[in-house]
Amino acid sequence: MLPHQYQPDNYSRLLETKIQRVLIEFRSLGAPDPSVFESPRSGFRMRAEFRVWHSDDDLDYVMFKKGEPAAPVVIDTFPIAHSSIQHLMPILRDRLKNTPELRRRLFQCEFLTTSYGHVIITLIYHRPLDAAWEVEANLLSRELGFSIIGRSRGQKLVIGDDFVTEELQVSGQRYLFKQPEQAFTQPNAAINSTMLAWVLQTQNHHRVDLLELYCGVGNFTIPLSQQFHSVLATEVSKVATRAAIDNLVANEVSNVEFARLSAEEMGTALRGERQFRRLQALSKPLEHYSFTTIFVDPPRAGLDQKTLSLCQGFNEILYISCNPMTLIDNLKQLTATHEIMQFALFDQFPYTDHLECGVQLIKKDSD
Repeated sequence: MLPHQYQPDNYSRLLETKIQRVLIEFRSLGAPDPSVFESPRSGFRMRAEFRVWHSDDDLDYVMFKKGEPAAPVVIDTFPIAHSSIQHLMPILRDRLKNTPELRRRLFQCEFLTTSYGHVIITLIYHRPLDAAWEVEANLLSRELGFSIIGRSRGQKLVIGDDFVTEELQVSGQRYLFKQPEQAFTQPNAAINSTMLAWVLQTQNHHRVDLLELYCGVGNFTIPLSQQFHSVLATEVSKVATRAAIDNLVANEVSNVEFARLSAEEMGTALRGERQFRRLQALSKPLEHYSFTTIFVDPPRAGLDQKTLSLCQGFNEILYISCNPMTLIDNLKQLTATHEIMQFALFDQFPYTDHLECGVQLIKKDSD
């Protein structure tokens, strides 16, 4: 988000404008009035990524307007970022500017933090990193008190940890989430907690089985596990799957199993079209699960046709979407067999056109 987009005094108006932009489409599909969840006006973003712009002896964080890659916008302050990132930005910039070994061919700087200010800084280079870089990165890590990761083509050097541990309070319960530097995690911790609470209130201890697709590090999986007899969750990313397994241990959850499969592969397995060795490690065969609910949180492109058809075989569909337009498109098929019971809008990305959405759908009576 560029500096001119930050308008905290106009927050309510901007949110209402983007809600109204999509609301008619949702209502045409039978959605009830949405529950709307606002974000904090500032300090809400747990991730920040900046290009590094070199000019003679100077160095700046920059961003670019869409379609203008040769016109950098200098970022001196970034008020939407968590306070720990805002605090570190000028300190790190000055340190990089005055340390040739850290500065040389530095291309990008990324911050990942938690609600409690545990930070990882990733420095991305257009050159190989060597022992001299490690010496300076170690000094920087000790000085700042945070982990440093150096990346170059085919290289990843870690000074400290390559993950943070987020702690969220949701509906009176505490959850811990290991969040690796490269894995997808929800960027707005306050809204993430709100989404988790909303998803939980849709359930009433069904005590049957849940299938989850696109589970990531187990962000929704672990809170939802308390509402179901057992959960099978799938994710294609190795990094995210390893973190999800660690998060089960950290939260003392024993009724969840993870399988490293894509949504398409999971659908193929459920239809009996192919057997996967990655499912053979499950404690019980796939056919012994009693799935009644499916939970999906797909990427911006939404669900493919086969996964949509798979969802229509479940009594209940819980769908979190980061793209209202692809969700609307998917709902045109899903509402042929299911009714939208609950609908929520989460302002995960204030001051932008993006909205996070949540829908609960229940299968219509066959008669």
